Amino acid sequence: MMRQTSKRELVAAIRPRYTLGSRTEKELVLDELVATTGYQRKYAIPVLNHPRKRRTGQRRGGSAKYTGPVRAALAQVWRAANCICSKRLAPGLPIFVAALERHGELKRDSQTRTLLLTLSPAPAERLLKRVRANTKPHGLTTTKPGTLLKQAIPVRTFAQWDAAQPGFMELDRVAHCGEATQGEYRNSRDRLDVKTCWVELYGLINRSQATVSAALVACRGRLPDALLGLDSDNGAEFINHDLKRYCEQAHITFTRGRPYKKNAQAYVEQKNWTAVRQNVGYDRYAGQAACAARNALYESLRLYRNFCQPVMVLVEKVREGAKVKKRYDVAQTPCQRVLAAPDVPEAAKERLRKLYPTLNPAALLRQIQTRQAALWKLAIRPSSGTMGEQV
Repeated sequence: MMRQTSKRELVAAIRPRYTLGSRTEKELVLDELVATTGYQRKYAIPVLNHPRKRRTGQRRGGSAKYTGPVRAALAQVWRAANCICSKRLAPGLPIFVAALERHGELKRDSQTRTLLLTLSPAPAERLLKRVRANTKPHGLTTTKPGTLLKQAIPVRTFAQWDAAQPGFMELDRVAHCGEATQGEYRNSRDRLDVKTCWVELYGLINRSQATVSAALVACRGRLPDALLGLDSDNGAEFINHDLKRYCEQAHITFTRGRPYKKNAQAYVEQKNWTAVRQNVGYDRYAGQAACAARNALYESLRLYRNFCQPVMVLVEKVREGAKVKKRYDVAQTPCQRVLAAPDVPEAAKERLRKLYPTLNPAALLRQIQTRQAALWKLAIRPSSGTMGEQV
């Protein structure tokens, strides 16, 4: 068996005889090459007709446009953006770079800055390929159906909801029970505005009716727009007299999802993973200290996710046979979406405009990591003993 290098040398030696010879001479040269190398005849013809181009060590089209400084700057911005995907990162590069420069976190020359700001998702993805990693676990479900008032609270329909207007929110609870649901443990309440993707997180001491209703009142005052509608799952912590009475008094449309349908609250379920599980994890938490530490973490997460994390919204989904094509809008932060919404009062928008320049994405991310470390120290793991109340 000839080596590949020897085959190339043989082809280079006999190619002049093939290209300059007559038809009969070409057939003889071709027979010789096939017999010596084992090539198929149809493969050997173009090998002799087209010389192999030598590689110069450069990319096709010239030298690389994005050099090491651009790659390093992009990696720094990407880490400050909490390692989001390139389709979300690229549209948000101008606001990220401006914010980091404003607070002295990013210092690059003008050429590197210009190249960084012109990056589109595809080259950004290639530049970040080497630094990506993603391995995450899954947890337990603790949602139990609430039969109380189930008939009085309607299943959500499109006639009752206007997803094109800010103020209609999905509501869900995330349990921090570890590997077992027995005993006392803490919970988180997650609320998402369907139109603007504005997220509000709150730690719950327990899942009683009074606790859930009080958390709703506390978070309502921090919203940038009026609360018009709430949609929850069928858990007993939501389907109760307290929450129903509060929504009626505040003129809030209160609906519930379809029972036994996992995608009934698809928007907030997604945030349960990206906003809660990715930051808190799946450990078990109990006691006042854990609840206070988690709420401190959520204060930083609220600012970081709503002001510094661009999100994409699905605008169209078309099925062509067995293939589904999805089209998303340009990634924007929830704050940008609130500012662009005509239904939000101008006074609320002005408060957001004054708050945003004071926020440093890199400093917020460091604060989140510090508070995560403090929270994780309070986790109750199977090896640490009891699963009961921690004081």
